[in-house]
Amino acid sequence: MAAGGVWVFRKDGVMELERSPTAASGRGGKALVYVPANETMRSLQALERRLGPLGWERYYEDLAVVQLHRRDGSVDLISLPRDFARLRSTHMYDVVVKNRGHFKVVDL
Repeated sequence: MAAGGVWVFRKDGVMELERSPTAASGRGGKALVYVPANETMRSLQALERRLGPLGWERYYEDLAVVQLHRRDGSVDLISLPRDFARLRSTHMYDVVVKNRGHFKVVDL
């Protein structure tokens, strides 16, 4: 699976993938699916609605990021972009790994 862009360092020292126009056009994209209901997650609200019963709640939020943690006190943390259009496969796989059997990532 080839990356569709170039990794660059932002001024704040964080490395970010600048996507090529082909990769950003939606071709070859991915979607996060809630397996029990076969529901594609299309918004942050929909995703939070499915994560809540699994023990996740908002921990921190700012203008760009929403973080969720487990109510049971575990060290697990999920960071998501507030703008759901900026959700990338790395965010999706983070949700999948921390909620095995409940979510999957599919190709569009």
